[in-house]
Amino acid sequence: MAVIAIVDYEMGNLHSVCKGLEKAGAIPKITDYSKDLERADAVVLPGVGAFDPAMRNLRNRGLEGPIKSVIASGKPFLGICLGLQILFESSEEGIERGLGIIPGKVKRFQPEAGITIPHMGWNQLEITQQKSTLWEHLPSRPWVYFVHSFYVDPIDPKISAANITHGNQTVTAAIAKDNLMAVQFHPEKSSNIGLQILSNFVSQVREKVMV
Repeated sequence: MAVIAIVDYEMGNLHSVCKGLEKAGAIPKITDYSKDLERADAVVLPGVGAFDPAMRNLRNRGLEGPIKSVIASGKPFLGICLGLQILFESSEEGIERGLGIIPGKVKRFQPEAGITIPHMGWNQLEITQQKSTLWEHLPSRPWVYFVHSFYVDPIDPKISAANITHGNQTVTAAIAKDNLMAVQFHPEKSSNIGLQILSNFVSQVREKVMV
């Protein structure tokens, strides 16, 4: 079975992600030790909370370099919620520098009549990368669960794997490029659709391990 390291940097409940990966057929390992990231077959970077504390916690634990190395190595990598946002260069939420792996910025939803901020609850994905392995065995417009006030705005629109519309604002909800995938929503809270997405990621990890 594939061993997947879940990065622990004190930003959110890791155990629901852990349970989701177990149901998907992986062996999850919650860790803040860089050697565990190197040894694992894949890495998941979850997160709930604010951008600046997340980056400070990563740097204080010496995890910024190891995360960049893991992604550069070609190992399958999945970011979830805040774990998507900190892959970018900066955020309107704070002043800390992000990981800078994806060129672009994290922006705040603009208030408008009839929408709530944070964007909380179920929304439908508009899939923009039809061939991404994340979306295998899913309906054409799957419903997934969100909790966020900020969204990512990549410089290169081709990296976007799915969008959502909230009010009059259509924004990136997932990215995918080579071994790097990340989603704004919570697959671990998205019922059978979320479990299928995690299973798709685990299947990709298994294929990589077998090569």
